[in-house]
Amino acid sequence: MIRKPIANGRFYPNKKEELNSLIKELGLVETQSRCRAKGVIMPHAGYPFSGKVAAVTISKIAAVKNIIMLGPNHTGLGEDFSLSNAQSWQTPYGEVKINQILSEKILNAGGCVQKDSLAHKEEHSLEVELPILQYFFKDFQIVPISCKNADRETYQQVASQIREGIKKDLPDTLVLASTDLTHYEPDSIARKKDRKVIESIVDLNPDKLITETEKNHITMCGVAPVAIMLYCLRSSLKKAEVALYETSGDAGGDYNSVVGYVGIILK
Repeated sequence: MIRKPIANGRFYPNKKEELNSLIKELGLVETQSRCRAKGVIMPHAGYPFSGKVAAVTISKIAAVKNIIMLGPNHTGLGEDFSLSNAQSWQTPYGEVKINQILSEKILNAGGCVQKDSLAHKEEHSLEVELPILQYFFKDFQIVPISCKNADRETYQQVASQIREGIKKDLPDTLVLASTDLTHYEPDSIARKKDRKVIESIVDLNPDKLITETEKNHITMCGVAPVAIMLYCLRSSLKKAEVALYETSGDAGGDYNSVVGYVGIILK
């Protein structure tokens, strides 16, 4: 089964040539020396708004064989933690295969993550990352997992299940968390709130991230995927670096009501 795209033509162009042109228009200079990363955070809005942050971030990372993709569930459909049961996902650049062996290892390592297609049917948060990953990485396989909000104990259980599933493949695997930050607040307020989120991530502290977003009413849509990624990788991480932070105001010029976007590389 092929998971057909649902965000093409809306969040990103639906033709390969248009995609290439747009990514080049973002002002990218491909990095000659790319770092080896264990984790990465990318935004998932329309490319005219968040594409620069996403592309600049991925341009700094060395290609990998496998990507565990964690994204928020905006639709509320499907299992709480849903691993796509498709064979591949389609984009204008072609199909990206799902690593079936790695998927089964994760499914067999615990009970939180379940195989499910419904959560992915109308969800854009992972799909929009794929063309940018394909542009820079070329050949790789994915394990897409959609995540609903839960408590930190559940996030820890999900993280443990994923880590147990990928432990033998960890050197060849990147864990990607898809999220936008503060939604629809004035630029100055969004930046202040987003700074608290970014500091928590740079500190490699998922507990702090959860506390700060709750205490300060930060409308970050991907708390679950980011917290799960941090819990999953925390014991092996040494540092996290911000590749780029912007708000939608930087792209569109409207600073009265913005969404925050950040790219962070975890090593």
